[in-house]
Amino acid sequence: MNNNLNTFPVRVYYEDTDMGGIVYHANYLRFIERARSDWVRGIGVDQNAMREAGLIYVVRRVEADYLAPAKFDEELQVSTTLKQLTPARMILTQEVTRDGTPLFRAEVTVVCITIAGRPARLPAEIRALA
Repeated sequence: MNNNLNTFPVRVYYEDTDMGGIVYHANYLRFIERARSDWVRGIGVDQNAMREAGLIYVVRRVEADYLAPAKFDEELQVSTTLKQLTPARMILTQEVTRDGTPLFRAEVTVVCITIAGRPARLPAEIRALA
């Protein structure tokens, strides 16, 4: 399987932090969502065309570990790696780091559904990664 590692830069802005200047826990999910979208774009999938064809991606499951805090104005990197792929789902490993130090790690299960909410096969561009 081609893991298609992708790295996405993130700067921590004031709006990302709590009163102590530490990244609010839910914002890590926003960071990894942006990185997943960038990964999908990078492998040639046009999500606007998918939506027009009646298909969308949805997150089915997230398992997350908060390892160390990130703070205001830090530069972070989000890596996305394809861990497992079936015709109906993909499991991605995502990690947020600062200067190589892991801060947050998640395993994310993504599936494809129709606009009506019914399960669908992943697009051919994704299935070809297997």
